Amino acid sequence: MSSLTASALARLLGAWNLGAAPAYRELADVVRLLVLDGRVALDTALPSERALAEALAVSRTTVTAAYGLLRDQGFLSSGQGSRSRTRIPRAATAGTTMSRGPLPNTPDSGGLAAAGLAPGLAAPGLAAPPGLIDLAYSSLPASGELVHRAFAAALTELPALLPGFGYDAMGLLPLREAVAARYTAAGVPTAADQVLVTSGAQHALNIVLRALAGRHDRVLVEHPSYPNALDAIRAAGCRAVPVAFAAPVAGKREGRATVAWDMPGLQAALAQQRPRLAYVVPDFHNPTGQLMPDLQRRQLVKAAAAAGTTLVVDETLRELNLDGAATTPVAAFSPAVVTIGTLSKSHWGGLRTGWIRASRDMIQRFAAARTSLDLGGPVMEQLAAAHLVRAMDEPLPARLAALRENRAALLELLAGHLPEWETLYPSGGLSAWCRLPAPISTALTVIAPDFGIRLAAGPRFGIGGAFERYLRVPFTLPPGKLETAVLALRSAQDRLDAAPQLRRSLKSAPTVAIA
Repeated sequence: MSSLTASALARLLGAWNLGAAPAYRELADVVRLLVLDGRVALDTALPSERALAEALAVSRTTVTAAYGLLRDQGFLSSGQGSRSRTRIPRAATAGTTMSRGPLPNTPDSGGLAAAGLAPGLAAPGLAAPPGLIDLAYSSLPASGELVHRAFAAALTELPALLPGFGYDAMGLLPLREAVAARYTAAGVPTAADQVLVTSGAQHALNIVLRALAGRHDRVLVEHPSYPNALDAIRAAGCRAVPVAFAAPVAGKREGRATVAWDMPGLQAALAQQRPRLAYVVPDFHNPTGQLMPDLQRRQLVKAAAAAGTTLVVDETLRELNLDGAATTPVAAFSPAVVTIGTLSKSHWGGLRTGWIRASRDMIQRFAAARTSLDLGGPVMEQLAAAHLVRAMDEPLPARLAALRENRAALLELLAGHLPEWETLYPSGGLSAWCRLPAPISTALTVIAPDFGIRLAAGPRFGIGGAFERYLRVPFTLPPGKLETAVLALRSAQDRLDAAPQLRRSLKSAPTVAIA
């Protein structure tokens, strides 16, 4: 079970006592927001009333009253002689009166559906129907001519491989050599037998989980994190241990807000929980678009080693470095790091080609675990992928230039049409992470198809119902479509503002495919 010390909670609280209300109520309000925003994970033991009172230099009566209010609101649970633990109430959330009811994407939904609103999309794995702008997918179209050329070259190479069986759990040697050369050039000396080819990053993570984690094992994750990774951890029977980001800070450039990894929180969770694995996305974090600095990478590697935790680093978005910041691959700091990569975000999701980079012994374990899932990937795709990896930098300048234009357009549109939204500045990747003025993320997702868009609700990026105040908005579309999408978001929020009864309490967001 995770826990917070009094000093750690005091640091998260920041300047909480503003004098606008009784101190106990202000303290309860800020703790509640920390829970709702995912910065304090669910089922976390809070410090004792006496210890927190001393850390905050307030009376114990103030802390006792704040904890009591949080219990009454359903945000704390405690037993006789035990520390209070955080939770999400089933029937209420901060600032909003809510009622129980079936999910709005079910036939008997009532509420939103009864108001004549579209039920949304409920089938995972399906793209948005024609006519909807898909903001649940944070992906790019193919790098056109380059992908076509790679497959044309692969077609000429295929006949030489046809006499063989076509099965290779490790992956084709030319592709493994190309990936290894790419890591070596980045400062991580790698041989071909340190690479296992997979059918994308999601497949890679499933192999790692199957090989290294058993049911009920703990897996540390950032909070928020990539939804499909959280799903894979859950499907493997593992228990995710979330560690929230630190509070947003104003950036040095034009007051842009960013967030940082809470390294003391990560170190404490590793030391206390000793998870089997830690899954992190330092380049560039999905959904926030943030970049972990080298100092924190070193600290994370050291803390994971001390805890006996295998560090799994997802570099799916590493090539999409919009501001040109220089960082060192995490694997350069330790041979024990397991790295996941893919061509899905830099080139095209339809390629379904990824890889795992690790030590030779670890790769052999992954290859053995893989055979219970499949016996190898498609040969043609691997031949084409080898050409693309060898020419990895060819499409990037044009793609990055277009993404910078899209990012600038999205940030300007959000600031102009949704000024009450607080948007973190993404230094890379494909999306922006927005804090909403109220816990309406799921409700926005449910009604969004009425306005021509499809969304992925904030709670899909977290655990236990967190992030109802957040929404991921990709900037993968051109400025014209982004403007249409933002205007649709404005209209959807106006609908909710005009009819607060449409907001509902859901145990989970509507299930849609997310990429």
